[in-house]
Amino acid sequence: MDRDKAKHTIWQHPWGYPESVAIVIGIVIVGFLLQLTIGSFNFYFLTSPVNLIIVSIIVLLCSLSTFFFKNKFVQWFSGVSFSVTLILTLLALCIIMGLTPQNPQLTPHETHNVFIRLGFDQMTHSWAFILVYFATVLSLGSLIARRLRVFNIRDYGFYMNHLGLWVVFVATGFGYADMERYIMHVSEGSTEWRVYDHEGNVKELPIAIQLNDFDMEEYPPKLTVINRQTGEPQPVGKADYYQIDTKSRDGILFGWNIHLEEYIHQAVRSSDSTYKEVPMPGATPAARIIATNKKTGEQKSGWVCGGNQAQLYMTLPIEENFTIVMTQTEPKRFISDVVVYTPDGTTAEALIEVNKPLQIGSWSVYQYGYDNAAGRLSSYSSFELVYDPWKNGVYLGFLLIALGTVAMIWNGKAIRKKYEQKNKLKQN
Repeated sequence: MDRDKAKHTIWQHPWGYPESVAIVIGIVIVGFLLQLTIGSFNFYFLTSPVNLIIVSIIVLLCSLSTFFFKNKFVQWFSGVSFSVTLILTLLALCIIMGLTPQNPQLTPHETHNVFIRLGFDQMTHSWAFILVYFATVLSLGSLIARRLRVFNIRDYGFYMNHLGLWVVFVATGFGYADMERYIMHVSEGSTEWRVYDHEGNVKELPIAIQLNDFDMEEYPPKLTVINRQTGEPQPVGKADYYQIDTKSRDGILFGWNIHLEEYIHQAVRSSDSTYKEVPMPGATPAARIIATNKKTGEQKSGWVCGGNQAQLYMTLPIEENFTIVMTQTEPKRFISDVVVYTPDGTTAEALIEVNKPLQIGSWSVYQYGYDNAAGRLSSYSSFELVYDPWKNGVYLGFLLIALGTVAMIWNGKAIRKKYEQKNKLKQN
């Protein structure tokens, strides 16, 4: 009898978590069916002004829902149980996305892998994700509109927190369609505004970059012993390396004691076998060392240099088949001195490096790469240009979330203080 009663009451209003979970599962299943039949959703169908129109319609629907605030379906749709279920589902899909290698290609591909066919390798383009996302935006927007209908200044923390979350959802989702990414290669001393699009066609951008100079800071190189015939570092499979360090001048390589006598980070060969310090673009690290055989006491001394495009390398032979060499330097920091121009007359001068991009208007300019073979002598620098006109909306959303969270914590402390004072009065 109780079991029949439970089956009968599950879909009776007011709806709660059981109904919310069932409906969200249904939404996900519908998304999977759409994925299997028509393929992935293409966000680029929502480029401006389509995304602006859809956002306007969403705002209108959320506003109209306030006129039906007594409707039990509207109360459930904008209620806590449905919103929490949707957000947890989005979180679960994002976790799956983080654990599954994502394929940026949108073209259909035949596969027998059920996870790929369901869109898990293109999660943000899968119909299940899209439908849950749209439902979340509508539900959260309706909740905000319903609470604003009976506006209370004391709930300002709630308004900022939820409105900020809604703005972040809208700006990241609908703004994705307007986001553009390009790689631009700029030669030193020249100005460039052209890139290649995904189809290999030349495209002119409304932004130009002038590269004044490209420079690189490098870590000191290492020394190792190689077989002169095969070039393999010794011992094979577990090679010894000595990291050059002027504060720790001694090391061991393949049974030889190494002592660093002199190290020049920017050196130029001054004779057939010697180097001097000359800070210039073609300079390369060089080290003068003494190698002593641990068993026989035999000594070898001389300069070792890794070389570059401007200078030949130099090694120190220690045995018939073995010689000490210097490895190539590893980049510590590479910097591009640029001037960026936009059509509205805005000009920005900056030193761009990894994790220190330039923000100019809706564009972000990141240091992307350089000529790896040339190193410090690279004649060009590569930049990643990201156009995102919705990024300010994302920043605004996160700011509102932060302010709302602080306000809710502050209000919580105030309420707790009043409650404690009330209890003290009762006790007295």
